[in-house]
Amino acid sequence: MSEHSIAGKKVAFLLTDGVEQEELTSPWQAVKEAGGQPTLVAPSSGRLQGYNGTDKGDTFNVDLTVAEANASDFDALVLPGGVVNADHLRVDRDAQNFARSFFEQHKPVASICHGPWLLIDAGVIRGRNVTSYHTLQTDLKNAGANWTDQEVVVDQGLVTSRSPKDLSAFNSKLVEEISEGLHAGQTA
Repeated sequence: MSEHSIAGKKVAFLLTDGVEQEELTSPWQAVKEAGGQPTLVAPSSGRLQGYNGTDKGDTFNVDLTVAEANASDFDALVLPGGVVNADHLRVDRDAQNFARSFFEQHKPVASICHGPWLLIDAGVIRGRNVTSYHTLQTDLKNAGANWTDQEVVVDQGLVTSRSPKDLSAFNSKLVEEISEGLHAGQTA
């Protein structure tokens, strides 16, 4: 249980098929336990296929399509990883715009594993301190980010982690940043 309450805070989880299941379910549970209200946002309605590595996992109901979603209706954004999930989201214009809006509104964003790929294509990563799954470090550095190999990096409301093994630290910082609210340095 978190010592930070985010009671009543609305948190968008943006993902699509191929999401790394644990990177969705673990932060989702952390948000709920701290009193937050998670919402699953995706490019298409219906159900999404989660994965445990390369094996199919559970399916998840989409609450809202990203085209219908508005960052103004949420207090924070979570971007779970998974190679297939992240690779499809990064080229989705609605996903890019939705993610960018959270930065423009100075709201917390948390992204784990391959999730930061979307932040490159959304144009919000230059000059930011981040981490990610190690295979993204060149992409992130080329986009102007300051990449380091740490379990969790927090930069003005932007929380990033490397992989499922970092979920405990990721979830803790995610809830802490949401409880703190807006961050002036969190900007596009």
